[in-house]
Amino acid sequence: MPDHASWLTLLLAHSEKTLSHNAEAIGQSVIGNKEADWHSFEPITAALSIGLLVVVLAFMTRARLAKVDEAVIPEDRLTLRTFMEAFLGFFYDLARGVMDTERAKRYFPIIGTSALFVFFSNVMALVPGFPVATSSLSITLGCALVVFILFNVYGLLANGTAYLKHLAGPAWYLAPLILPIEVISLCVRPITLAVRLMLNMSVDHLILAIFASLIAVLIPLPIMFLGIIVIIVQTLVFTLLTCIYIDLATAHEEH
Repeated sequence: MPDHASWLTLLLAHSEKTLSHNAEAIGQSVIGNKEADWHSFEPITAALSIGLLVVVLAFMTRARLAKVDEAVIPEDRLTLRTFMEAFLGFFYDLARGVMDTERAKRYFPIIGTSALFVFFSNVMALVPGFPVATSSLSITLGCALVVFILFNVYGLLANGTAYLKHLAGPAWYLAPLILPIEVISLCVRPITLAVRLMLNMSVDHLILAIFASLIAVLIPLPIMFLGIIVIIVQTLVFTLLTCIYIDLATAHEEH
């Protein structure tokens, strides 16, 4: 989206002078970008807002489930508890379908957190004028790098040095050929995760913004419906690939 096109931009504009000074200082001293301005803070601010929202919703849901007498009785309407149970239950079943039940339960914190963060970040695309964190490559790449680091750590903890030996292939004389291919394949995973999510959400948010500007009175419902499909599909794809990468890293050598 162009500059000054979101409500968050307007909110940040109240402290434009301070943010511009800080952004310029950070850009020069850290990333060497002398043209950095206060607009650079918008994606990270949106991501932090979504992260805070996920934490608050998690604590609210936990508080409801802590009441054992009420938790065992299903609610007959859509509430925060029923939504979280259905949402996380779906992705837990997805993880269990990719890997075994024991590993699905062990690694579900990162899987469930990724699903929640990506979903709520994507949902912001349906709110006119609200920045979408997942339409920024820096945010999606950060999420993908977290997944990349963790599934490699999980692989080392589960299989030890056998995880590294697996990259060299089944025989030592094939290592010079297979090792570079495996390393490149491994390093490409976070890039594909990040770029796929960023491009889809950027295009979806751009199309919605264009139709919203063309139809100022009527809400572009067909486009918003397509946007909902994109949100669900992209959340599913990101989470499914996360499950697959964790499964490949933690599977025992005999499997």
